[in-house]
Amino acid sequence: MPRLPWVGLPTDRAVIGHHRFAVAGEKYVRALVEAAAATPVLLPSLQPALPARDWLQGLDGLLLTGAVSNIAPEHYDGGRTWPGNPQDPARDATALALLHEALAMDLPVLAICRGFQELNVALGGTLHPEVHAVPGRADHREDIRATVEVQYGPAHAVALAPGGWLRRWAGTDSVPVNSVHGQGIDRLGRGLQVEARAPDGLVEAARSTRHRFVLGVQWHPEWRVMQNPFYHAIFHAFGQACRGHTPVPLDFP
Repeated sequence: MPRLPWVGLPTDRAVIGHHRFAVAGEKYVRALVEAAAATPVLLPSLQPALPARDWLQGLDGLLLTGAVSNIAPEHYDGGRTWPGNPQDPARDATALALLHEALAMDLPVLAICRGFQELNVALGGTLHPEVHAVPGRADHREDIRATVEVQYGPAHAVALAPGGWLRRWAGTDSVPVNSVHGQGIDRLGRGLQVEARAPDGLVEAARSTRHRFVLGVQWHPEWRVMQNPFYHAIFHAFGQACRGHTPVPLDFP
């Protein structure tokens, strides 16, 4: 049997006790294994970043995960940071370097939450540092007092773009998604085409028109992925792209 595709995940830096660790959320790892039928490969985020091309040459795809931290404003002309803004300079350096190389290599990329924001920044786009502070935008953050099941449960619907991948996979023009983010897309990056919008108009998903498979979503499709057909379809299509079975994502009934 052919080997499963290898998919890289940049890690986050966390201090546990007196030591720093490179960590990745288990829900992303499980989604790759169960829904994408891929082998996860954790890539340590260091500063300065290790050579991205050397890592990517042995991989079949790149998954950019969500994280507790936010991208530092200096990477997208977002002004100065503010007290309480969690940052991870090593993740910034590693993820952006990996993205530039992956895009140049036309490697399949799935970018989730912070990963979607990294994709947008790598392509020259900008972010709202605090979406809830922007006039006309909703508060997309989770209720920190709620249980994790409530935080990652359906929060609002997104309108899916006509003719887009997500509408094809969903089989409908609107789907409910979770909402667990404080930052969001402002100016869309070069070559990105909107795939979904929130009710307040915020871009919630986009794909590259210049690459075989590059898709970013603001919500978390890895959450309960095997119980949600739409979320599963996203990871399944990514896995297919990593296997190189098709130049475009498969249709889903």
